[in-house]
Amino acid sequence: MTDDLLPQELRILVAVADSGGFTAAAERLGLTQSAVSHAVRGCERKLGAVLFERGRRGARPTEAGERVAGHARRILRLLAALPGEARQAAGGAEAAPSGPLRIVAFRSAAVHVLPAALAGLAARCPGLVPEVRIVRDLGRGTAGEVADGRADLALATLDARGGVPLPGLLAAPLYREEYVLAHQQGHPDPRGLPLVDWDENCGSYTADWWRRQDWLPPATINATDDTVVLSLAAQGLGMAVLPRLSLDRPPAGLAVTDLGPDRPSRQVGYVTTPELARTAAVRELIRALRAAPLPDGAAALAG
Repeated sequence: MTDDLLPQELRILVAVADSGGFTAAAERLGLTQSAVSHAVRGCERKLGAVLFERGRRGARPTEAGERVAGHARRILRLLAALPGEARQAAGGAEAAPSGPLRIVAFRSAAVHVLPAALAGLAARCPGLVPEVRIVRDLGRGTAGEVADGRADLALATLDARGGVPLPGLLAAPLYREEYVLAHQQGHPDPRGLPLVDWDENCGSYTADWWRRQDWLPPATINATDDTVVLSLAAQGLGMAVLPRLSLDRPPAGLAVTDLGPDRPSRQVGYVTTPELARTAAVRELIRALRAAPLPDGAAALAG
């Protein structure tokens, strides 16, 4: 079909979206600026939508451009996986998958879950090369990286039903962790302290519980990192309500108190696309995640 986008056109769209301009994209791809501009105009004509806002400071994706670039990244990833999938199918069970495997996770999941899983993966599939990035659990978070085609699999906080609030993705839970109260050791009234919070600390899984706690005041300090929150709490500057695995390296002077039988918890699981879930590399990674031992403070969940 003459109106179909070609792989090279998809690469150009992604390069422009990622680099923020036609000139930078041309340098990245080894093309001329005019060739990139011509290709983008051709894509816009085929799709019937403006994909980039042009200006003196470069080119910024429109809403349509963001969506198209995300789909383009995912298509290009599947195209890159095709040779390995074919070789594995031809070689049967003896042909282990190989090549890059892009993984994103928020900090505590990366610290506690990924090392054992990747060790098991390396033993089974030494040809796979994991590329791990830490992404904050804010907004679209790690799941957004998968949706936008920048990652093959994410460790993400799931919603209360064990799913991800982004359309078109596949999610399954791996473990549950409870929230605890962190405060200075020996403090006579930790629940009477000011609240210290951090940007990644709330979601649909804790919001209802949070609203019912009349002892929790508005936060007087809000930090961008949970380790800062713990340090402040250890000094007696406030209390903090955090998921248990965020306390992997508690500072001296910090105590942890159970929040009682109605304490909140969050589910953490993996997120990928339905298409990538069928590839050998992602299947092996999921297998390794499920086989890896969970750290103290996490409860296993059936997926």
